[in-house]
Amino acid sequence: MLIQRGGLKVVAGLGISGVAAVNFLHGKGYQVAVTDSRPTPPGHDQIPAEVQTRFGQFDQELLLQAEEIIISPGLDPKLPEIQAAIAQGIPVVSEIQILRRATDKPLMAITGSNAKSTVTTLMGLMAQDAGIKVAVGGNLGRPALDLTKDDPDLYILELSSFQLETTSNLNAEVAVVLNMSEDHLDRHGDMAGYHAAKHRIFQGVKKVVHNRDDSLTRPLVPDVTPMQSFGLNAPDLNQYGILREDNGTIWLARGRERLLKSSEMYIQGTHNVANALACLALGEAIGLPLEKMLETLKTFKGLEHRCEFVKELHGVRYYNDSKGTNIGATLAALDGLGAAIEVQQGKVAIILGGQGKGQDFTALRDSLGQYAKVAILIGEDSPVIEQAIAGTVELLHAASLQEAVELAQKNTQSGDVVLLSPACASFDMFKGYSERGHQFVDCVNALG
Repeated sequence: MLIQRGGLKVVAGLGISGVAAVNFLHGKGYQVAVTDSRPTPPGHDQIPAEVQTRFGQFDQELLLQAEEIIISPGLDPKLPEIQAAIAQGIPVVSEIQILRRATDKPLMAITGSNAKSTVTTLMGLMAQDAGIKVAVGGNLGRPALDLTKDDPDLYILELSSFQLETTSNLNAEVAVVLNMSEDHLDRHGDMAGYHAAKHRIFQGVKKVVHNRDDSLTRPLVPDVTPMQSFGLNAPDLNQYGILREDNGTIWLARGRERLLKSSEMYIQGTHNVANALACLALGEAIGLPLEKMLETLKTFKGLEHRCEFVKELHGVRYYNDSKGTNIGATLAALDGLGAAIEVQQGKVAIILGGQGKGQDFTALRDSLGQYAKVAILIGEDSPVIEQAIAGTVELLHAASLQEAVELAQKNTQSGDVVLLSPACASFDMFKGYSERGHQFVDCVNALG
């Protein structure tokens, strides 16, 4: 068999990142094959005709012929076919590993249980606004190997634990684990396994950013590695944090230096203050000018459907958090916005409801009691939610999202916030959370 360059590269699992891996390797002159358990995997029509394909099952024979296997993040390396290849000494790597090999340009690597998409997107905008030729992707948006087409001077990558578990020595210019909470334990076995996967991001790292409020984000790296922290408390010299004034004003700060009032940002809530501080620390690590970063912070409106600022009307701010499809996400939005406006006696009018997926909505009681003035219930599981949260806050019912928005307007005053964060799936009333979010935005824009 004629091999153009090196041995056979086998991509296991197609989909977005698999297609990018096949096309990248083929373009570099490697002999490439791909196998997938699905008879017609997504992207099967986007790869070159001469690439060998084995669909319908993972082809054990093909995998054992590989010089190297590039595994898609959705595939568990514990699959018997993959384990058999590992037992034969065949390396199994992620597409992130291939990217690291393919470029000597600096990588900024971002992971965490929550907020990584917001931080990655904001970081990309900061770099772009500072005049850097940057490519942003990975677990978010474009697959990592697709970014090489841009020939950027800097890669900013959002990385999942699934991508990291088959990535070694990433040698990132700067890396961060934003936060750690239980997630994907079905794949990683337990918190220790999940933690170990996330912390692979720090292998060979040049600079580290960590979250002072979460000890699980601080890596064990050589003492000489420069480290910077962020947190929602007063920072030490050269670290990032917040300074509070007696009147309740919150300043983003570096050491004793006040940088920006949190009220000057569109993205509100203490969780977003933490995200902004993480970006400032990451930006400093790659030499972005502070003034430029602060300018970007003032204009960033957040990701669509994730605590996204819609507009301010008669002193009331409206936020679209339609992607809040579970209780944890809704609590982050409610607590974050509630704490931010509490100092000015502002309250939250929250729109909840949809398909509850069997969740225990009593977990919302404390936060509703503390931060909300009214909860407007929509959707098929509104009776379940009503039973769980009765007595914490005034409850209203709406037959449509439009009616819910109108009720929210009637029950708020200047200084308050209206928040769509349903804690539920949307399929009882909408095609998905994005349609629900777009309809919310339309309803808000129609208000007088």
